[in-house]
Amino acid sequence: MTEYRVLGHTGLKVSPLCLGAMMFGGFGEESAEKSADIIDRALDSGINFIDTADVYSRGQSEEFVGQALARSGKRDDVVLATKCHGAMGEGPNEGGNSRRWIFQAVENSLRRLGTDWIDLYQIHRPDAATDIDETLGALTDLVRQGKVRYIGSSTFPAHQVVEAQWAAERRGLERFVCEQPPYSLLARGIEADVLPTVQKYGMGAIVWSPLAGGWLSGRYRKNQELPESRRASRLPHRYDMKLEVNQRKLDAVEQLAVLAEEAGHTLIELSLAFTLRHPAVTSAIIGPRTMEHLEGQLSAPEVRLSDDVLDRIDAIVSPGVTINPGDEGWQPPQLSDAKLRRRP
Repeated sequence: MTEYRVLGHTGLKVSPLCLGAMMFGGFGEESAEKSADIIDRALDSGINFIDTADVYSRGQSEEFVGQALARSGKRDDVVLATKCHGAMGEGPNEGGNSRRWIFQAVENSLRRLGTDWIDLYQIHRPDAATDIDETLGALTDLVRQGKVRYIGSSTFPAHQVVEAQWAAERRGLERFVCEQPPYSLLARGIEADVLPTVQKYGMGAIVWSPLAGGWLSGRYRKNQELPESRRASRLPHRYDMKLEVNQRKLDAVEQLAVLAEEAGHTLIELSLAFTLRHPAVTSAIIGPRTMEHLEGQLSAPEVRLSDDVLDRIDAIVSPGVTINPGDEGWQPPQLSDAKLRRRP
């Protein structure tokens, strides 16, 4: 893999595949040594971008990544990204986007990762209880202290991406240089607003779940026994086959699998190459749990999908459409809390 892409307007060059570390630790591969082997293979293939988060296996993912980089001696060669926001304890201030928690969370991540700096520090989700000015102010201080090089957001709706850009300009603060949204052949909602907004502000897009949480790996097919999945137990709305939207996803997967075969690609290659073809997308996050998973994804950046194949994809899943809204990763509280949309 020799192609590298510039992350937004930063000048920072990253590989088109980003190694996601969510599956390293108790949630997936529980062996630090096997996780390090996967990381080593990814780096040897040309991947120079690793993304994790404090909340993944309650910090164990960061620990495994830090141990692997120490073993390889390649920390200086890696663009290392992590995130904060998710609850890391029972206390009321052990999560969210406040200055208090961000300052504590970054120190915890630096310790677990075994590094003096984080290349890209991202806010994992919006926080309705915290003003974006406070969040950006805290992140700006971390950049000026040298603990963080760049800052970004993850799973922010378009209007909040804009709000953050305006707040940074208004107050002379560091701005988010990238957004990390969900994007796949089955979840194309961000094509309507988030990706155009990212382009408008010169940001990079690092897309997560390009294989739709395993749906596009070939494991989920009609008339076949469904695989056991830890994700299914944690996110039942995304995997409950009694839901009509998930049956529609199965139908789409069948058609996409046929298209991939006719185009001479695996379904995985088709899926990853599709996300990388969008001009707003800098990198796609892959989340292998095994070496076999990794090997099956490394060829994707070399795949070039023809316009005819892309048109056929559009006929299967329309542009801007997410078949199951639950795959968008976050819902505004105004939709989930009835009190916020009804007068008392």
